[in-house]
Amino acid sequence: MTAADWVTAVLMPVGALFSLIGIIGLVRFPTLLSRLHAATKPDTVGVILILAGAAFQLPDIRSAAPLALVALFQFVSVPTLGQTLGRVAYSRGMAAPEHLVVDELADALKDAEGAEPEQPETG
Repeated sequence: MTAADWVTAVLMPVGALFSLIGIIGLVRFPTLLSRLHAATKPDTVGVILILAGAAFQLPDIRSAAPLALVALFQFVSVPTLGQTLGRVAYSRGMAAPEHLVVDELADALKDAEGAEPEQPETG
């Protein structure tokens, strides 16, 4: 076995383990926000580790570039989507406030509801 094979043999199972932990958290956690956290954070790390393990098996760096793009898009889009879904769920009352330790979004929503929409200037 070459060094690349050893690196792949470590990265891929560790990535799969992170993904498995995320799935278990998705099923076991009681609240929507904690499930969103379990669905985004470990799965993002798991996919990036699996892609890195696969990249070590490719013949050159140019053929690994698409995997790097997939990892970049995964790293940027999935946590952002989870945060956006959590914010929408909170604003619609789907998140249980008794499970929150700190509720910084409540003040922002009160301010947004009390503020009058800005009228465009005509002239």
